[in-house]
Amino acid sequence: MTNQNIVENVAVKLLQLAVTELPQDVKEALQNAYRQEESKAGKTQLKAILNNIELAEKTRTPMCQDTGVIIFYLKAGAQVKGLNKIEEALRNATKRATKEVPLRPNAVNPFTQKNTGDNTGRFIPFIHWEIVPGNDIEITVFPKGGGCENVCALGMLRPGEGVKGLKKFVVDTIIKAGAKPCPPNIIGVAVGGGADIAMKLAKETLLRPLNQSNPDPKLAKLEKELHEAANSTGIGPMGLGGKFTVLGVHVEYAERHPASYPAAVAVQCWAARRASARIHPDGTVEYLTHKRPK
Repeated sequence: MTNQNIVENVAVKLLQLAVTELPQDVKEALQNAYRQEESKAGKTQLKAILNNIELAEKTRTPMCQDTGVIIFYLKAGAQVKGLNKIEEALRNATKRATKEVPLRPNAVNPFTQKNTGDNTGRFIPFIHWEIVPGNDIEITVFPKGGGCENVCALGMLRPGEGVKGLKKFVVDTIIKAGAKPCPPNIIGVAVGGGADIAMKLAKETLLRPLNQSNPDPKLAKLEKELHEAANSTGIGPMGLGGKFTVLGVHVEYAERHPASYPAAVAVQCWAARRASARIHPDGTVEYLTHKRPK
């Protein structure tokens, strides 16, 4: 039986960890960028980012005033009972974290412009479900900021354009975004399926750690090519010029209709916040992205 209180408490902790402490792979990528950046302005921006990260960890306060729209990714074991209680637990956790962390209230009705005040509302937090074998529950929280969300792009390319057209679409999207998504960014790319499928997959790739290569050698090669092309734009940290416009590019795909070639680009800012934990049947909790929760 799923313990609703355990799920709620773990989700609150994950939200707190996500907005106050970046995963180690992201911190290492930013530190590497700082060491290698040749632009004086770019290096100054990266230093400010690293100082901000350190201060957020020390004070346990959010590293950015925009604590994002809350998204949960769930991997639920098929043998787990009480799964119908999890969504309520996650909504309660979001309300608690808004007050306790605190998180900025970011859930606004698009018609009345009224802020709900607690980061919950219609379809928010948004929850992605995946049923997997076993009896564990894995929860990943993904607070997605508005600035980088605003420059995400969906294109319905002509099938004949192929990979060459995809590359152009990705690089054009990055150039158009410029400084708006607070670079250096992480870029998620997906092609195929349908319009909604492509964007879902593109955003989900942002959860993959930067130090994990794509298991498909062809996609790994494409990711490297797109990474190099993005950094050759010279946009640089916070758009002030330099070598590091992106920290990484992740690519995914679904089979496509013969007449359709949907391509999606999901953009993540330098504050690539995510936190994951696994709840075991005996109630013990294993934190996967942050090994020393406080």
